[in-house]
Amino acid sequence: MLRNICYWLWGLLFPPCCEVCGEPIDLTKRGMCLNCRLNMPLTYYWLRADNPTRQHIEDHVRVEQASSYILFTEGSPWRTLIHRFKYGGKWRLGYDIGKMYGMSLAESALYRDVECVVPIPLHYRKHLHRGYNQSQYIADGIAESMGIEVVADAIRRVRNNPSQALSRAQDRWDNVEGIFRLTKPDKLRNRHILLVDDVLTTGATLVSCIAAIREALPDCRISVATLAVSDKIIRR
Repeated sequence: MLRNICYWLWGLLFPPCCEVCGEPIDLTKRGMCLNCRLNMPLTYYWLRADNPTRQHIEDHVRVEQASSYILFTEGSPWRTLIHRFKYGGKWRLGYDIGKMYGMSLAESALYRDVECVVPIPLHYRKHLHRGYNQSQYIADGIAESMGIEVVADAIRRVRNNPSQALSRAQDRWDNVEGIFRLTKPDKLRNRHILLVDDVLTTGATLVSCIAAIREALPDCRISVATLAVSDKIIRR
């Protein structure tokens, strides 16, 4: 009871605002107002096997399925929201949008036989600095809606490569070579996994992780889900 009263008083003194449009919102809305939720720039790629996310990834490596949830556009408030979630400690946003994405994936015939969700791991130093792995929260939300387990400890990031955000496209590919290693392959052996990341830009990190999984587990089936996709991929 006391906790609820304190929570209510905090909301009264410091009313929360929508992370997208900045308008005041009810405490129960968890970061986004209803209008912004209804106007999310959804891709609907999870309904199409031949979507741009899958085509881009398959330019480099084969996957079962691949999709992205929203479009990541330069100057868009949704881009700002993702940056707040990724770097600003707003981890709950990733979890909540992950749940929404998972509901869509669960209704798609393309993802019905996925058996577990695997987040792209962070190096432990980056994890300590940031305080959390953003892909883990997206994966948790997706898995909850799909009713399947999260396997977060089967793959390790063995090299603390520099941030990809400001790297040139070719540098990103050089930057991620050999950075992943499977530590518990039996947890993924002969399973159809859904590999989860936050934003698809070049796809270098995802492709590197898929290559590590394929090398250790050739029979593992891999699908991909990213929270967002860069509009540069759409325009290519």
